[in-house]
Amino acid sequence: MDTMGRHVIAELWGCEVEKLNNMNYIEQVFVDAALKAGAEVREVAFHKFAPQGVSGVVIISESHLTIHSFPEHGYASIDVYTCGDRIDPNVASNFIVEALGAKTSEVVELPRGMGPIQVEKSKANAL
Repeated sequence: MDTMGRHVIAELWGCEVEKLNNMNYIEQVFVDAALKAGAEVREVAFHKFAPQGVSGVVIISESHLTIHSFPEHGYASIDVYTCGDRIDPNVASNFIVEALGAKTSEVVELPRGMGPIQVEKSKANAL
């Protein structure tokens, strides 16, 4: 194994608003994504905010999947972190992107446990 793990961080835009505000739907999507990737689900915790938005985590034996949704913007930030080399976090991430109906997604995969890393700044975020 070259790394301690792989961490996929994704920005999802143009998601279906109803899905982003439906805690039960998101929870099921994240559990299904973990299982589809071959992960072992340990714990699940999600919270619905008022008036809108959902945050949650699926703890897997291999690490975690998380989301923070912003229905008012059609946006969700997700991450899928898997330790070891048995599970591909992109399988879970791609499943989530499709399930939330994202029109646009920006995905970055970071190797974890290799020491200092360099992340290129997005041109949109450069000032």
